[in-house]
Amino acid sequence: MATIGFIGLGAMGSRCVRRLLVGNTVCGTNRTPDKAAGLVARGMIWRETPRHVTRPVDIIFTMVSDDTALRAVHEGPDGILAGLRHGQIVVDMSTVGPETVAELADRVESRGAHMVSAPVSGSVPAAAEGSLVILAGGPFDAVTAIEPLLYRMGRQVAYVGTRTQALTLKLAMNVALANQVLAFSEALMLAEKAGIDPAQAASVMVDSPIGSPALQVRAPMALHLPHRAWFDMRAMRKDLGLARETAAGLGMQMATATTASDAVDHAVDHGYGHRDLAGLYAALHGRAPATDTSIRIRP
Repeated sequence: MATIGFIGLGAMGSRCVRRLLVGNTVCGTNRTPDKAAGLVARGMIWRETPRHVTRPVDIIFTMVSDDTALRAVHEGPDGILAGLRHGQIVVDMSTVGPETVAELADRVESRGAHMVSAPVSGSVPAAAEGSLVILAGGPFDAVTAIEPLLYRMGRQVAYVGTRTQALTLKLAMNVALANQVLAFSEALMLAEKAGIDPAQAASVMVDSPIGSPALQVRAPMALHLPHRAWFDMRAMRKDLGLARETAAGLGMQMATATTASDAVDHAVDHGYGHRDLAGLYAALHGRAPATDTSIRIRP
């Protein structure tokens, strides 16, 4: 049995906690306490602050929305760093900038603890099913120590190398995802404008060699956009920005990331910020966001 802390109980984090609760003691906290009620009912121990989560546990997971949120849960008198002790392992599962993690890792290690980056590929249903792909980077011994817990949440754990490499690979994967969905959306619009039924066109495309697992999931969502997102446009805009910054730091320009960023920016500016990435199809059409809930997130 492990004693675990988990900070960040949103759509993804809460589902990871459900899987970690089996056979382990889990303490958790969240910026908005109401999100923890269901987890407390399942046995999670609520703590008021990240510092209170950190003190009694061996491993601390964080899964938050962006760099600002990650800094917030680490810093200050109630942050992780204030409660950290020698030998603990901090595992950040957020998709954030490599520079932010490098700075925080230095501060974690100055206290005799270890930090691992473990961003994930997969959306809410994958988190619920424990079928995420987890990209681990950091001290190899620390990754090895937490590997059994990572496999509670993921079907694949890939040790990529450094923390920066793990985060960079995650950003690269999201560039590819955004471009797949954008290309599909434009192709579907082309078929529709030629008088082809979009449902038939989508079915044929998904069943063809271009029908990647990502498109198999998002093609029906594009046609009947759910009100609740699996991966919303705001998060993708953030990740594309981080990818472009990382590429620039490596002396590289990413034309497709720029194109996808423009499309996602357009969608966010037209009211699709909280909608799933599959909403690119509707946003390119110029449709106002609707409230179709015909496809729902699985619990």
